[in-house]
Amino acid sequence: MTKDDFLKLLRHSSTTAYDFAKNYVIDDLPNNFKYSVILNASSDDHSLTQFDIYPNDNDKQVELIKENEVAELLCRKDKVPVWIDIAVECVYKRNTIFKLLCAGRYSDNPEEFYYTGNGTGPFGVKSPNLPFDYVDGNKFELKKIQKVAIKLVETKLKCWE
Repeated sequence: MTKDDFLKLLRHSSTTAYDFAKNYVIDDLPNNFKYSVILNASSDDHSLTQFDIYPNDNDKQVELIKENEVAELLCRKDKVPVWIDIAVECVYKRNTIFKLLCAGRYSDNPEEFYYTGNGTGPFGVKSPNLPFDYVDGNKFELKKIQKVAIKLVETKLKCWE
């Protein structure tokens, strides 16, 4: 998958998740988007040969990056994670922040992407995290960020080499 194709899917999925979140939250969601990316959330078996797997991604998270940086981070050798769950996480400094929870298995085969049938490739649009006492039909306030620690992955593109 090219970075341009990935960006189109990211933009479409972000807009869909943004609109979906409005059904659940009372917060005013800004039109400016940033992303928090959790890498290798699936903790895959490194012996799988069908996919590219990057063990150095374990326990790595990149905070508050722009869409182009997401593409740089996740498009590797024209392969992307086979699933990427996307959901509105919070509002921070006039940005809607999306959480991207990513599989550790990378592929260039659209048939291996979990959400291809939805037209979103690897992206699965999810609701914001529901509060413990959530009642169906009642909107809630997104969690408040007191302090956001910005984690930098050593030169983002070199962390898996």
